[in-house]
Amino acid sequence: MVVTGGGTGIGRATARAFAERGDRVLVVGRTAATLAGTAELHPGIRVLVADVTEPDAPDRIADAAVSALGGLDVLVNNAAAMGYRPLAALDRAEAERQLHTNLLAPVLLTRAALPHLAERSGTVVNIGSAGALGLRSWPDNGLYGAAKAGLDFLTRTWAVELAPRGIRVVGLAPGVTDTRADPDPADADPEQAAFLKQIAARTPSGRVARPEEIAWWVVQLTRPEAAYANGLVVPVDGGLSLT
Repeated sequence: MVVTGGGTGIGRATARAFAERGDRVLVVGRTAATLAGTAELHPGIRVLVADVTEPDAPDRIADAAVSALGGLDVLVNNAAAMGYRPLAALDRAEAERQLHTNLLAPVLLTRAALPHLAERSGTVVNIGSAGALGLRSWPDNGLYGAAKAGLDFLTRTWAVELAPRGIRVVGLAPGVTDTRADPDPADADPEQAAFLKQIAARTPSGRVARPEEIAWWVVQLTRPEAAYANGLVVPVDGGLSLT
């Protein structure tokens, strides 16, 4: 398994969930310290410090997976970049950062991984966002939402393109998730805490998600019993996208 953006949050929880069922996992991220935290006490986890937007990253990651794991059967495209700002305040550098991380990087990495995934009838899991589903808008976060909606479209398209090669492609659209390492630290960001409280109040389930809950779904979608599921995007957001 390869999990990008594996140093924190959903990526960390996903890597650990795979490792806890006995899988070998390569976690990819930009910061060595956070990757080490993911791997701590999990001997099945290997780490690779890499920025998914770098030109050599796709081949480096695919090669590292084969070298460290002996092959590649699951690719989780989880790395993401968000930046709240309206269109009028969006500069080219920020636009390129978000589009490259959220859309182009998964395209190029999945392409590089294809031969290895085909050898094992592998599965690609694209992590989108429940905020980008359907006909919803997302003021001040349009570029991120557009990239995630594009990733959902690629999930459906790749499912059809790659099925003859034995590769499945599925998507997961998480709702707002509390990715803080400690939900109640003394120096908590009050704006983030207020945002999470606001979203929880709007969500039919009455709370935001925990990273481990999202990771559970990633693991289930890659199980052999899920082999007939292909091209779907599963929203896991406590029902918020239905309101």
